[in-house]
Amino acid sequence: MQHMYKYIISIFFLLFVVDSFSQEQKKDTLINTKKDSIVYKTNYGIRVGADISKYVLAQFNDSYSGLEIVGDYRVSKNFYVAAELGYEKETTKEDYTNSTSKGNYLKLGFNYNAYENWLDMNNEIFIGFRYGFSAFEQTLNSYTPNVNTVYFPADEITIADTTTGLNAHWSEFVIGLKVEIFNNFFASFSGSYKILMSVSEPNNFKTLYSPGFNRIFESNTGFGFNYTLSYLIPFSKK
Repeated sequence: MQHMYKYIISIFFLLFVVDSFSQEQKKDTLINTKKDSIVYKTNYGIRVGADISKYVLAQFNDSYSGLEIVGDYRVSKNFYVAAELGYEKETTKEDYTNSTSKGNYLKLGFNYNAYENWLDMNNEIFIGFRYGFSAFEQTLNSYTPNVNTVYFPADEITIADTTTGLNAHWSEFVIGLKVEIFNNFFASFSGSYKILMSVSEPNNFKTLYSPGFNRIFESNTGFGFNYTLSYLIPFSKK
């Protein structure tokens, strides 16, 4: 009988210990759940700015002028739709020709932020893609006939022959860095690799420069870079 009492007491003691342990685990779970429920909200909205590298380039290159407005909209935590709208004028000087291209361009695409920010930070290391389109005109300012003789050197002939209605299409792969230097104010640097898909040509001449794409070479590829300053107009927090 005494052994039976000891057995019953042992069972009650074991149940008490198990119940106490279970209560502690429930308490820890509630505490962790409360901690995990705390979230940080960041700004969502439209970010607009300008590419200041084009202004700097124009100060050191008399044959170039340009302006580009940039913008993006944050769709999710790491995904942004992006656009660039601009105007460029470039005079290209070759051995036997001098021509000027000028017109407008538009680039549409997206950026993906691969950088995991610390709390209360909105920096980006991003990769992206753009589809580019330009509408422009090209003027053959002058040319020099290639007669290949030292006895009768050719003179430069000025004609100012303008072809309008030209266009170009290209794809663009982008990689860059964006840093929030002040509240909602960003500085960004990016580089791009461009592949020309199609371009229209003037009669009896070639398209040497397309606004937005830059210089056109035989390989139909090119590179570009941007240094932009932009400001975020916040619409909501998520």
